[in-house]
Amino acid sequence: MDPTTRRVLLSSSKKGGPVYVDDVFSTHLFEGTSSSNPINNGIDLAGEGGMVWIKPRDYNSGLSPIHDTERSAMGQRLSTSSSDLQYAYNPFASINNNGFTLTGSGTAYNNSSYNYVSWTFRKAPGFFDVVTYTGNGTAGRTVAHSLGSVPGMIIVKCTSTAGTNWLVYHRSLGATKATLFDLANAQVGPSANYWNNTAPTSTQFTLGISNDVNTNGDTYVAYIFAHDDARFGTDGNESVIKCGIYTGNGSNDGPEINLGFEPQWVMTKAVSQSRNWLIGDVMRGAPVSSGAQDAAKLSANTSDAEILGDEPFVPTPTGFKVRSNSGSINDNNLTYIYIAIRRPHKPPEAATEVFAVDYGNGSSTIPNFDSGFPVDFAIAKLFGATDDHETIARLTGKKSFKTSSNAASVSNGSNWVTDSNAGWGKVDYSSTRISWMFKRAPGFFDAVMYTGISHTSQNISHNLTVAPELMIVKCDKSAEFWAVYVASEGYTKYLILNETNASSTNTTYWEAAPTATTFRVKSGNEINNGGEQHLALLFATLPGISKVGTYSSNNTNKYIDCGFTNGCRFILIKRTDAAGDWYVWDTARGIGAISYTSQTLKLNSIDAQSANSYLFATTDGFLLAQGLFGNDNNPVNKVGGTYIFLAIA
Repeated sequence: MDPTTRRVLLSSSKKGGPVYVDDVFSTHLFEGTSSSNPINNGIDLAGEGGMVWIKPRDYNSGLSPIHDTERSAMGQRLSTSSSDLQYAYNPFASINNNGFTLTGSGTAYNNSSYNYVSWTFRKAPGFFDVVTYTGNGTAGRTVAHSLGSVPGMIIVKCTSTAGTNWLVYHRSLGATKATLFDLANAQVGPSANYWNNTAPTSTQFTLGISNDVNTNGDTYVAYIFAHDDARFGTDGNESVIKCGIYTGNGSNDGPEINLGFEPQWVMTKAVSQSRNWLIGDVMRGAPVSSGAQDAAKLSANTSDAEILGDEPFVPTPTGFKVRSNSGSINDNNLTYIYIAIRRPHKPPEAATEVFAVDYGNGSSTIPNFDSGFPVDFAIAKLFGATDDHETIARLTGKKSFKTSSNAASVSNGSNWVTDSNAGWGKVDYSSTRISWMFKRAPGFFDAVMYTGISHTSQNISHNLTVAPELMIVKCDKSAEFWAVYVASEGYTKYLILNETNASSTNTTYWEAAPTATTFRVKSGNEINNGGEQHLALLFATLPGISKVGTYSSNNTNKYIDCGFTNGCRFILIKRTDAAGDWYVWDTARGIGAISYTSQTLKLNSIDAQSANSYLFATTDGFLLAQGLFGNDNNPVNKVGGTYIFLAIA
């Protein structure tokens, strides 16, 4: 589907059109304030209802509280790390059509001394439902639900009697077994006491006589999760949640699970032995880059603080991989169940949702650079002095590259972080440093991390949803140059981001033109070094938001129409037929109106910015000067030159 049609359909989602995972699930990180604390996560709890699960990240002995709209409008607390009955406590000043607002200073929710994660699940057919019921103590008791599809997992908790466990049905274990959500214990059963040996249907689930699910007169809540219901996305044919099973192999090269989508949140549990319920999400850190050692995991059944180290999961474009020999997630021959939720896939309506440019604010608390959205990739530069352009990417964790160098990645320490919903870094950078920030989004930008295979071509999956027009690839651990593919040059040619070279022919890099789902790399070490990981950045034209294009100079002022309505906030230009720098302009440092100077930087250089009259702002794009300000002295509009550019509105 072309990007324009996609955006038209997206606009109709507000009138009952497409539903995306962005509309029904959110991982939101926040600092406690001990006062009113609005959490704006885009989830309509007020109108649709749902559940909020909060965990302190850096506080041991804290609760793991769950609240939902079915039990006294969020006014009753349960804790997944406890078998206690529900407790009348309401930390919410309000539930809203875009999230919720916390109040008070409870250590489990909003204490100014601690950091927190919230996972919000909206009620929606094909994704999630919450129901309450009263037990009758009779085998075969059925409970209706509105999931609209057969559940993949159901979590039940008695709310009126203390000491009852959280009982879990999972499709991979069947209707004769169960697991306990508040304990690390191995699975229980087979027994008819849990689910009456009856699989759930698209309209109801069935109970046995266990006190944990069906004591006469006791009250219960059930959280019901779908499995592989393909009703989401622009075309209404994508699933956003899957429940499955895998077997560990005890290796650092663990099993790879194919979901058919890239996940943002995964929870796993060993069922044949005692192990914790482990939760990983990409917001808190699930880096693909090996050796990053900053993956973050929490346990649903404990009150422990977040642990950094072994990855709960490593996302891939089509699923997740277990990359640890830890018994918690990958014991040899041990069986594990999982539930996984798709990464955000809603196309943007405005460029401000996916790109931002900002100066450092001098803060040592995150975010140092403000974007207004979760940052997936960024470049930072001390623009007024000689200094490297440094990158940060969610997939590489705390590792960084320099765009002006072919050097391997380096670690930037604990402050070089992306665990914020509104920016990145707690590096204490001042306003003398600037950052360009990008969010992955269909049709606009995607980032992929993959492992090379020496001397063997391979397809690399991606989630851009359209064929990339600009691809930039960097090998992680080896000193290899940044290899660049540009659609207008073709797949037999390449450019180098950290050098000024003209486009060159080489048949060892790209084996074919990329497609809307894959790109194919050949044997070159820069893009397919055996055993090494590579970061690939993919860009495309999304009408009204971004433009990847080309132009040729003809000794006149050159107007470039990008189809924008309020001009460009970011422009990258490179000459392809001869040597030339990778020039960058942005509105923060100044893209001047005609007859005024603009400030430019070069991604391939450590030089400070320089003032020039090369490029000027227009409403729909930009103007390149020629002749008016000298004789053929504009390096991005030389007579006879051919150029490629990336512009963002």
